[in-house]
Amino acid sequence: MAGKSVDMPTGVELFRNSLRIRFTWNGRRFSETLAYPVTPKGIQAASRLRTKVVGLIKLGLLDDASYAELFPNSPHASSHNTFGNYAQLWLDSRGMTKGTRNNYLSALNLYWQPHLALTRLDLITTTLLRQIITETQWTSPAVQRNAIARLTTVLNSAVSDRLITSNPAEALELPRRGRKEPDPFTQEEADRIIAAMYARDFWPTSIYAALYEFMFYTGMRIQEALALQWDAVDIQQKQARIFRVLALGEIEERTKTHKTRTVLLNHRALHALEFARAYAERRKKGVGSVKTTPFVFFPSKNHEHVKQTSDIHHQWRPTLQALGIRYRRPYNCRHTYATMCLMSGMNPAFIAQQLGNTVQVLLSTYARWINSGSDWSEIAKLQIGIKSVSA
Repeated sequence: MAGKSVDMPTGVELFRNSLRIRFTWNGRRFSETLAYPVTPKGIQAASRLRTKVVGLIKLGLLDDASYAELFPNSPHASSHNTFGNYAQLWLDSRGMTKGTRNNYLSALNLYWQPHLALTRLDLITTTLLRQIITETQWTSPAVQRNAIARLTTVLNSAVSDRLITSNPAEALELPRRGRKEPDPFTQEEADRIIAAMYARDFWPTSIYAALYEFMFYTGMRIQEALALQWDAVDIQQKQARIFRVLALGEIEERTKTHKTRTVLLNHRALHALEFARAYAERRKKGVGSVKTTPFVFFPSKNHEHVKQTSDIHHQWRPTLQALGIRYRRPYNCRHTYATMCLMSGMNPAFIAQQLGNTVQVLLSTYARWINSGSDWSEIAKLQIGIKSVSA
């Protein structure tokens, strides 16, 4: 039939030297390529098949099972609409950061794929999911909550793709969030830690003293401070823009909240930056093989930036032990800054902006540090007594 113009029946077309039929089902457009020869008989057979499919659709008789029977090699067939295949397709089609993708992949592979990988999407029920949850040994409520949230997101997408009519995971109860009470250092403890790090005999590790001073007095997250580069710092204006984060050893142009913020720098933060600048100059002069780096707090090793946040823990724990200070995670530098600001009477809205939180999160997280210095003056108001009311 090459070189001849052929009038195709409705919904039948020539596609890449093969015959293809088109139709609409459940509001979606479908096209299926057939293994029919491109001959008059093949075209007639394709037309008859399309007529049959359209008839089944009009009668409401076309379902996943009959679709798979009519088009066994189709990617739309029910054998391909399993949770495992769809979850993989969903992951591959999303432009996720490496950390977010790993979070989804871990939750899906650990808790859902062993039970649902070969299950058709339309056969997943809320009862089945409850059974899986009951039989799973969860390490914590937070882990369970995260796993259910990831599953819900994937199945919501399947609803949007019209592969299922409703999301069976939406009816699942999420475990309550377990909130750990902040355990900040006192300002005196913070200053002792910083001073001890600056006083170390091994000079190259002193950059970590500047890093911790900076985190204690800006409240930046560890991943934000390690990703900070000089192009985001304005010494004259005493501020730094936060729009990068270290995630799984790579620098990403984002923050945890996906919002850029500007942090105002107090004199202690500026001191840490001055030290970091002098440190970089001294490194360049002292070691010829050291490469220049745009990062403010680059590691003592010959790398452009710290690859893992665990690296800075090696400088942290021995210092606390030597000073006899009770161990708390380096993240508590952030809690320390927040509580110092609140106890100093600063505006909660300003503190929240500095930390990159909402005021609601700030107040709920640090409620017991708010107005702690004026509590007794508030109690003293009770001594005024009840005002008399004139008749």
